[in-house]
Amino acid sequence: MTIKSYMSSFIQRSAISLLLLVTATSAQAQVKKFFSMQKDSISLFRGFAVSFDMVGAGMALFSDYGHYEGALRVNLHDEWFPVFEAGIGKAKHDDEVTFLHYSTSAPYFKIGIDKNMLKDKHGPNRLYVGLRYGFTSYKIDISRPDYQDPVWQWDTSYSMTDVACKYHWAEIVVGVDAKIFGPLHLGWTVRYKQRLSHSEEGEWGTPWYVPGFGTYDSKLGASFNVIIDI
Repeated sequence: MTIKSYMSSFIQRSAISLLLLVTATSAQAQVKKFFSMQKDSISLFRGFAVSFDMVGAGMALFSDYGHYEGALRVNLHDEWFPVFEAGIGKAKHDDEVTFLHYSTSAPYFKIGIDKNMLKDKHGPNRLYVGLRYGFTSYKIDISRPDYQDPVWQWDTSYSMTDVACKYHWAEIVVGVDAKIFGPLHLGWTVRYKQRLSHSEEGEWGTPWYVPGFGTYDSKLGASFNVIIDI
């Protein structure tokens, strides 16, 4: 290797190393800034809020599935909000193609935290991002009425009851919280859901609905919350 090629290689490696160092330092600063808490004279504990999801309740009343969900949110400095969510998910579904009947009803639980992303942390409105961990232990009933196979002419009816299942999942949450008057707030959330682990697939396949998570192919969810800020 000539001196010229050696110097060129050295300069390239040094530039790449410097770029990686600057990128890592910048990323570290952004992470530190995200997890830091704004410093001012406002106290750490700022109260708590209770809320109820109207979207899930509407779906439970007017569709094949839905949930009734409430939440307790603790306010730390108007910036960090530990959250506990709990509800009851239910489904009664009849498939028009396979003639399968699917039903379940069970509680579920979520725990997580949100961060207020607005510059004015202590204002009446909030824009936040957060994470959730969800869990449910539930039982399902699957059945099909007397039905004769159109080709082989044999009976394909069957029934399974109280099949025990468990489900763990995570959610990424983006939401808004707007003050209406007094302690009353209204808010929206959009959620991306990802299954972590499960114990339910058997000879009958994947469950049609999981309490708290939604239908088996759902990845996105939303809620409209009536909030009382205390």
